[in-house]
Amino acid sequence: MDHIIVFITLGAALILFIWGRWRHDVVALLALLFLVIWGIVPSDKAFTGFAHPAVITVAAVLLIGRGLELSGLVDLLARTMKKAGKNLYVQISVLSLITALASAFMNNVGALAILMPVAIHVARKNGHPPSAILMPIAFASLLGGMITLIGTPPNIIIATFRADYYEEAFGMFDFAPVGLPLTIIGILFIALLGWKLLPKRKGQTSDSDLFEIDSYITEVRVTKDSKIRGKTCGEINTITEEEVMLLGLVRQKKRIHTPSKDEPLKTNDILILETDADGLKTFIDKTGVKLVGNRKFRKDAEGSDEIVLREVVVMPDSPLIGNTAVTLNMRTRYGINLLAIARHDRKIRKRMDHVRFANGDVLLLQGRSVTIDDVITSLRCLPLVARDLTIGKPRKVVFALAIFLIAIATVIFGMLPVQIAFAAGAVAMVLTGLLPLRDIYQHIDWPVIVLLGAMIPVGVAFETTGGADLLAGQILILGDSYPVWFMVGLVMVITMFLSDLINNAATIVLMAPIGITIAGAMGISADPMLMAIAVGGSSAFLTPIGHQSNTLVMGPGGYKFSDYWRMGLPLEIIIVLIGTPLILFFWPA
Repeated sequence: MDHIIVFITLGAALILFIWGRWRHDVVALLALLFLVIWGIVPSDKAFTGFAHPAVITVAAVLLIGRGLELSGLVDLLARTMKKAGKNLYVQISVLSLITALASAFMNNVGALAILMPVAIHVARKNGHPPSAILMPIAFASLLGGMITLIGTPPNIIIATFRADYYEEAFGMFDFAPVGLPLTIIGILFIALLGWKLLPKRKGQTSDSDLFEIDSYITEVRVTKDSKIRGKTCGEINTITEEEVMLLGLVRQKKRIHTPSKDEPLKTNDILILETDADGLKTFIDKTGVKLVGNRKFRKDAEGSDEIVLREVVVMPDSPLIGNTAVTLNMRTRYGINLLAIARHDRKIRKRMDHVRFANGDVLLLQGRSVTIDDVITSLRCLPLVARDLTIGKPRKVVFALAIFLIAIATVIFGMLPVQIAFAAGAVAMVLTGLLPLRDIYQHIDWPVIVLLGAMIPVGVAFETTGGADLLAGQILILGDSYPVWFMVGLVMVITMFLSDLINNAATIVLMAPIGITIAGAMGISADPMLMAIAVGGSSAFLTPIGHQSNTLVMGPGGYKFSDYWRMGLPLEIIIVLIGTPLILFFWPA
């Protein structure tokens, strides 16, 4: 009976993961609490997953990756792009290699976030569409994670499952014999052929082209007969049903950015509005304001040179997600105007204040040059402009590399368990000033940590109640009388399919017990099954929802949901066809 309840719980969780209405960590917690209430997971064991070595290791690796980023090490690699020339093949190859190399030793999303602005700048500078480069480097970030133990959470989780089975975890570079060739072959495919399979969409050559926002900004004058004279800025939108956004006003040749809602409008005030032609006509008819003609008062007014635009993408850990501009009170609280939103392949300009922000949204923000960059950082958004590379002092780079290499060495030579070695490395980066204290909690991917902590006890229940045995038996029936290589490939394909739909960490927690059970039933080593699951968990190339890296490039690249399989499907086929014999060669059954 218990295994049926676990099946139902996991089935419901899988549906909720795919639906995406609730965040994956919330879904995982709901699954855990349900099993605790039902009595399948003992209440005193409910939260033991948060002390699991995999959870500690993932958190520590995220912190060390942040320390390496702040040291300027990855930016030094990014400088290589200046020597890449204008050839698109070369640009994609170099960017993909750098991204994969960085992803092998730090968080995939973090590595991609560092290289994305560089890629967009390179594309625009050379007249190439960003869509030709962004998906390739997103896929490269997933490929690079296959190379090392710390390259991606699935590898860390798989290593701990092996420790439970063989009393010895996979080592730091045990994944490299399979992961490195797959990464090289994958990047060659992406750079030589894969990017050509993507739809040819017109790229933007400058920041303003993405939204063409200037054609939506209009200036009108408040006359003595205007119906809004004496009314407050906050009352403007109540006068007309059309969407009209007040971006600021010019009064006595001085520009007032994001005026207060209680600011009364006076005669001769110039209102800076964002609206379309229909909305403007309705607004003028109902308010009696006058168009000011071709002269751009906002550009001549004192203080206008301080107002800048920034194009940003919403990161997975941004506090914007799930909120609207109204609920966050962006204008008053942060002093910025939201001018446009691009989501997937469509742009949103009407009723933007009521649109709930989502991971991967591209926003066009307007604010003061002295504060807007700090606001973007606090909102944990990624600016999509060419930035100055934050090359750290040589001493910082050396310190960061030394700490990182010492942590790796202690793991390789068996001096410390991986979770202790990297936790110590993270603490060392804090003590040496490489990692500011404020960054400790800001740059841990808490949804993934909570997901792992909640799903590990659920995975244990899945195994102990016989659910894993039952599902493994069905897979064995499906592959009955087939050779080992077929079963290894089949397990990899199933893992890939799940990773394309749900978080790959959750996929690994579910698939690892099944792989171990299948190996036991076939009388073979569990290693090839675990390696197949690790590779499959890092191969979420078919959808934008399978991995955060895929989601992150969707808006800036202007991709549609269906674009991912164009390059992703042949890449997954290549990985299965080449990865299966590689696994069995280096990890024989």
